[in-house]
Amino acid sequence: MSVDAARANMVQHQVRPQQVTQSKVLEALSRLPREDFVPTEYQSLAFAETFIPLDHGQSMLPPSLEGQMLQALQILPSDKILEIGTGSGYFTALLAKLGQHVYTVDCYQDFIEDATEKLRQHHIYNVTLMHGQAENGWPNYAPYHAMVLTGSVPFIPENFKQQLSIGGRLVAVVGSGVVMHLVQITRTGPQSWETIKLLETQIPRLIDIKEPPAFQF
Repeated sequence: MSVDAARANMVQHQVRPQQVTQSKVLEALSRLPREDFVPTEYQSLAFAETFIPLDHGQSMLPPSLEGQMLQALQILPSDKILEIGTGSGYFTALLAKLGQHVYTVDCYQDFIEDATEKLRQHHIYNVTLMHGQAENGWPNYAPYHAMVLTGSVPFIPENFKQQLSIGGRLVAVVGSGVVMHLVQITRTGPQSWETIKLLETQIPRLIDIKEPPAFQF
């Protein structure tokens, strides 16, 4: 099977069956060469429905979950997007294909450097890559029309929600232990948000966000 056929098979048989129906999301997944963002030693897993290991104990998310997260973000061509957790740069590239500009931050400098090179190779320039801790979001360029966390968090920090524009969407996997949900949070007013649980899933923890302290009696 050719690489193009394998990518098409991934979209048709792994992503579509998970109720990912937005044509622009499916097109982005079909056109962007996922294999170019996968570490060399894991090329055989480029289109597999699994977590692909990266350095620092991190991983690429399975294709179907990437599709579900993209669809939940409801990205418009005019959107300014914040991604927390650049990782391989693949999801960053997908966001850039759908929105106007992506601001992405990662706590690992080598991830930022590698992603910068990969994005350049694919002529993707509407991305600002930043190295740093994002436990308070990234207020420098707020407000954002869309925000995504590529690792799970025990809760959504208030600062993150405040950095959304009115009508802005935040998508993240929230929970602890074995109980986690992909959620979509929409800012509906100056101090109001609507939260929808989309599905139950589990992904590795986002390093920047610490667990809340246990209650002391």
